[in-house]
Amino acid sequence: MYQFQVSAYTQTGESIGLVGSTPELGLWDVTRCVHLRTSGDRYPLWWTDTEIDIQPSLKSASSQRIEYKYVRLDSNGSVRWEALGPNRWVPMDSDDQSSTIVVDDGAFGYLQPYPFGYTKEPAVKIPLKKSSDGLKIVVIGSSVASGHKAWLLRGWVWLLGQALQQKYGHQLVNVSEVGANVSRTINRFASVVTPEQPDVVIIALSMGNEGLAYCPPHERRAVQRRFESGLQQLVKMTRDMGARPILGGVYPNGDYEFEHHLLLRDTHNRMVNWGVPVLDWLAAVNNGQGRWKEGTSFDPAHPNTVGHRLMYQAIDLHLFGIDKDELAKEKQRFQQPSEVPIYLDNAGFQVWACIEQKRMRIINPSQYSYTIAPYWQELQTAIQSKAGLIPTIYIAKDATQGTLPFFAVQEDGTIETTVDIPPGADLEYSAAFNLFSHSHEQLLFYDGDLGILQQDEHHLWVINESDHEYNIHPMWQEVRSALKTMPPGVYEDPLHPHIPFRTMMIGNKGLESRVKTSPRSAVLFQYKCKLSDISRVAIIPLGDRCAVRMMLYKMEYDGPAFPFDLTRSTNIGDVADMIENGFYDMWNPTFLHYRKDAGRIYHTKWTGLSFAHEVEDTDDPLNDMSPVYERMRVRYTARAERFWYTLRNCDKALFVRTGITSRGGVIDLVNKLEKQCQGKPFHLLLLSPQADDEFLDLPNVLHYNVEFNPDLMYEDLGHWMYCTQVMRGILESLEVSSKNLFWCPPKPPQEEGGRGGWGDGGMGG
Repeated sequence: MYQFQVSAYTQTGESIGLVGSTPELGLWDVTRCVHLRTSGDRYPLWWTDTEIDIQPSLKSASSQRIEYKYVRLDSNGSVRWEALGPNRWVPMDSDDQSSTIVVDDGAFGYLQPYPFGYTKEPAVKIPLKKSSDGLKIVVIGSSVASGHKAWLLRGWVWLLGQALQQKYGHQLVNVSEVGANVSRTINRFASVVTPEQPDVVIIALSMGNEGLAYCPPHERRAVQRRFESGLQQLVKMTRDMGARPILGGVYPNGDYEFEHHLLLRDTHNRMVNWGVPVLDWLAAVNNGQGRWKEGTSFDPAHPNTVGHRLMYQAIDLHLFGIDKDELAKEKQRFQQPSEVPIYLDNAGFQVWACIEQKRMRIINPSQYSYTIAPYWQELQTAIQSKAGLIPTIYIAKDATQGTLPFFAVQEDGTIETTVDIPPGADLEYSAAFNLFSHSHEQLLFYDGDLGILQQDEHHLWVINESDHEYNIHPMWQEVRSALKTMPPGVYEDPLHPHIPFRTMMIGNKGLESRVKTSPRSAVLFQYKCKLSDISRVAIIPLGDRCAVRMMLYKMEYDGPAFPFDLTRSTNIGDVADMIENGFYDMWNPTFLHYRKDAGRIYHTKWTGLSFAHEVEDTDDPLNDMSPVYERMRVRYTARAERFWYTLRNCDKALFVRTGITSRGGVIDLVNKLEKQCQGKPFHLLLLSPQADDEFLDLPNVLHYNVEFNPDLMYEDLGHWMYCTQVMRGILESLEVSSKNLFWCPPKPPQEEGGRGGWGDGGMGG
C-alpha cells in the first residue's frame, strides 16, 4: 500500500495529478490519473487521499519498481507534466504488503535521483536488553541520524546497526530527534541516553541545525564555536556515565558556500585532535565546496539513500571491535579524580590541572610573589607534559585587582604570558573555550578571533585570541548592535581602571565608545554607573583646516566626520554663519564651482570655504559635476545630522578651531554657539599662534598659543605625532579622555522633531 505526497504551488483552479506505469496509476493515461488534494492548513502540500494498493506485474521485467510523474491540471482540461526526462520511481516489495508506505516526493518539478518513503505506522520499539556478548551502542543525533530521506528511514544508522549486530553481536539503539541541535541534545541526554546504560555513544549532529547556512556572515564563527563547545560537553557527559564517545563528523549542506566549507574543514581538523574517534564523512559526500556530491542528496539538509549508504561505507567497523576489558579500563581512567598535580616546590607553590575541563589551578600559600613567565623552564616543561592546555586564552575566576585575569597558551601547550601570582593567591583559570558552552555565558559576538560574552547583567568579557590589537568602536556595526543586549550604562575594567580605552559606554542602540584589547588577552568589563551619571564631552572641530581631525585620528578619538573636518574654512565668520543657518547651502550646487588649477571646489556664498577631497579620479568635473554634487549632498547631509545629534545628546561640547582669527570673529562665533547650545555647557578651544591677550576674558573661550599645520604633519610623521602629543596634553588638562568622551554614531537615529529648536535655520539639503 502506498500514499504519495508532493509540495506544489498552484494557481486558483489548478490541481495536481499522479500518473504512472501501473494500472492503479493510470498506465500513463492522464485521463485516468490519481487526483491529489490539499487543504488550507497544509498547502502547498498535496497528497493522495486514499491508500493505493499496487500489485507487481508478473509479466513486466521492471516489476521491482513503480515509475510515475506528477501533472498540473487546470479547469480547462489542459495538462502540464512536471518535467521531461527520467521518471520518478519507488521500489516494490512484494513480501511486505501489510503496511502503508508514505512516499514523500519533495517538490513538484524536482525529480529525486533516489526516492524517500517511510511506513505510515512506525514499528513499535521494544526496549533492548544488554547482550552478554555484544555491546550496547546508542546513537543520539538529528534527522540525518534518524534516517531521514533514506528509503524507509534505513539510513546510515540502520545500516550500521545491521552490520554491528552481524559482525560483533552489538545492539544499536537510535534516540535521535528531528531538528535537534547541540543545546537540545544536551538537554535531553539524561532522559534518553543515560537510562539505556550504553557502552558506546555516537554523537551525530550538524552545524546546519545550528543555523550556519543562513546566519549573517559575521555570526558564522560564533555558530561554529558553540557547536564545537556543545560537542565537547556531550563527550564529557558520555564519559561521566562510563561510556565511550564516538563523534559523527561534520557533513555538507546544499546551501553552504565556500566559506562554510572552510569552517567544516576547520571544525573537522579540531575534532580529530580531541582524543575521540570521529566518523569522517566529508571525504565521502562533500563535493569540495561544502555541498553534497551530485546525486547524493534529497534536499539541502539531507542525504538521500545513496548518500546515507556512502556515509555508512565511510565508517570503519573496526572502531566497534572493542574489548570489554579495554572498555572497563577506559571507564576507570576517566572516573579518576579530575585534578592532577603539575608542579610543587619547597615553599608550597603548586599548580594543578583538570585536563578534561580545560582548567588550571595555581596556589601560592607563601609570603612571596611568583612570576609565571616563558623563561621559567622547569614549570613550563611540567605544564607542557602534564597539564594538557589547549592553545587559547585562559580566564581567571574571581581575580583580584592588580592580578592579570588571563594568560595565553601557545600551540605547544606552554604559557606565553607573564603572570604575577601574589602571596596567598588561589586562582583558577579556565579555557576561554569553556565560556562558549551552552550552560555558561551568552555569546554576543565572535568572529574567530574576537569574542564578546555576557557573564551576567553587570559583567562582560572581551577576549582577543588574535596576534594583533583589536580596536572596537561604534562604527563596527555588528559589534555595536550585539552589545544592545547589555543593560545601558558605563562599564570599566575593574582590575586596571586607569588604562585608556578600557571604558565601555553602552546605550539603547549598543556600543557608544571605543574600546581596545591587546593581542592574546582578555578584559572583564564591570558595570559602573548609568550613562547619565557621567558628563560626556563631545569634541567638535570647527575647521580652518583638517589638523584637528588628523590629531584626533592619531589619538583614536576620531569618529565619523563632522561638516568642517575635511574642508578649508579660513573665515571664522563663515563658520558662525553656517552654524547659525543649520549648514543650509553648504553643499548647494548653486554656490559651488570647481577650479582645475587648484583642484578644489570653492563656495561663492561663503568665500572662505573650499573642498579638496570631493572630486574623485573617475569624475569629470569640467564637463559634469552632477556626481560630485550628489556625493556631497549625501556626505554633508550626514555630517550635519551628526553635528546636531552630538550637540543635542552630549553633556558638554568642546568646539575646536585652529588658525589665526580676530577677537571680534570669536565673539560673534561664541554668541551664535551659545544660541545653538541653549544653556548646555560648552567651550570654544582656539589653537593659533597668537598671544593669549588677544582673547583674554572672553567667556567660554580657551586659547593656546600653538600652531598645527596639516601640511607639515603630512610631510613629517614625527611632527604629526609631536603635535598629537601636544593636543593630548591640552585635552587632558581639560579633563577630556576616553573615559568621558562622547562618541557620535555614524548614522544617528532619527529623533522626533528634527533639530527641535536648535537654532533658527533648517538643516537644509
